[in-house]
Amino acid sequence: MSREILFVADAVAREKGVDKEVIFQALEAALVSASKKKYGQDLSIQVSIDRKTGEYCTVRTWDVVADEDAVTQPESQLTLEEAQKRKPGASVGDVLQETLPAVDFGRIAAQTAKQVIVQKVREAERDQVVADFSLRRGELISGVVKRMERGSAIIDLGRTEALLPREEMIPRESIRPGDRIRAYLQDVRRTQRGPQLFLSRTAPEFLLKLFTLEVPEISNGMVELKGAARDPGVRAKIAVRSNESKIDPVGACVGMRGSRVQAITNELAGERVDIVIWAADPATFVINALSPAEVSSIVVDEDLHSMDVVVDPEQLSQAIGRGGQNVRLASQLTGWEINILTETEAGEKREKEQATYCQLFIDELDVDEDLAAVLVQEGFTSVEEVAYVPVSEMLQIEGFDEDIVNELRRRARDVLLNRAIAQEEQVELSEPAADLLSLDGMNEPLAHLLASKGVKTAEDLAELGVEELQELTEIDAEKAKRLIMAARAPWFAEPAE
Repeated sequence: MSREILFVADAVAREKGVDKEVIFQALEAALVSASKKKYGQDLSIQVSIDRKTGEYCTVRTWDVVADEDAVTQPESQLTLEEAQKRKPGASVGDVLQETLPAVDFGRIAAQTAKQVIVQKVREAERDQVVADFSLRRGELISGVVKRMERGSAIIDLGRTEALLPREEMIPRESIRPGDRIRAYLQDVRRTQRGPQLFLSRTAPEFLLKLFTLEVPEISNGMVELKGAARDPGVRAKIAVRSNESKIDPVGACVGMRGSRVQAITNELAGERVDIVIWAADPATFVINALSPAEVSSIVVDEDLHSMDVVVDPEQLSQAIGRGGQNVRLASQLTGWEINILTETEAGEKREKEQATYCQLFIDELDVDEDLAAVLVQEGFTSVEEVAYVPVSEMLQIEGFDEDIVNELRRRARDVLLNRAIAQEEQVELSEPAADLLSLDGMNEPLAHLLASKGVKTAEDLAELGVEELQELTEIDAEKAKRLIMAARAPWFAEPAE
């Protein structure tokens, strides 16, 4: 019988390609099941198989508890008094064992073992697949289309299958069963049906991996990929930089007579790829990303993280691209919001902004139009700047002396002080509702601040998002989340019967 067990463990391990230890554990579980059928299902039984000889031993175990009141499972627990009768010196928490006659590894045990082994082998195979492919997450995967399901493709990878969802396919690309395709391994996770691998052919990373595969200078580190943006199947942009002064990164990616980039375009169902030189300076990078359109000038707004890009009228359509495609991809690639303007539009926008700032200074600082215009021309856009820009800088403005500068700064600071006083008064006068004040984590100053901004009840607070609450109060995200969840508590409360 012991030889039979060793034979079964060895044969199944070799056939299924799993660790022999998994098979031994399955056999032990099967023998435990068979033993419980013979001796009682409620008993605590353990079976151990000698990995070298195949001999197995069956033992019944009891946990030692203090007294009768602590016994919850009579078949597997003994009181301390009973345990000491069997084994003098036993204490609470010990485990007593009694050897039972081992059941034969007969037909019933073999059938049970088979079922357990099949289940264990499947679990082991799934675990191995997840472990192996988790290490390959973010790589290119090649396989054969096995079948189509609701527009998605099931890809046979040999050891397992992967899913290429319809939304991750390149639009208008024809994929049929039997086709061999490459895709980007986006995710690996367990599902009820086993391990599931999720592929993508539309991810920007797929494009970057194809270039890494096609261009040796990228794989050896001479050329570096800095990012990609795609309109799958139509157009894409990638940013590259050279780590070697003698290497042209664009030329390396294009290849002789365009052979390298053409191979990638063919893989992507005709998707046209613009190769852009990356630059550390954001403005230069944006200008490069808008290629082939030529830029006349550019204005950077750091606060809004946006740029106004001015082009000649004849370059406008090329800069924007069909359906806004060129500027949209450039924006995705650089991470900046890009506004394309003609010189006329830029001038009109500039005049409008200057008029707004000019009127602001006239109203707030009580100065005439000429003085307000001078401030705007010198780059001032807010009362705060007038109040706190160093005196030495303001004295460099033509026509400004110490008296003018000091008076402008005094008026600006008075305006800011009056604003702060008015805001404090508004906060004090705004009465929050009782349910807002009583929320867990709420305090009176915070409640008054919220009320001054229109959030007067717990229901008002419950309807806010975390970022919205942070903008109103400048509290940290964790506290904002706790307050919102406290306000939403009534939404999840059980209705009264």
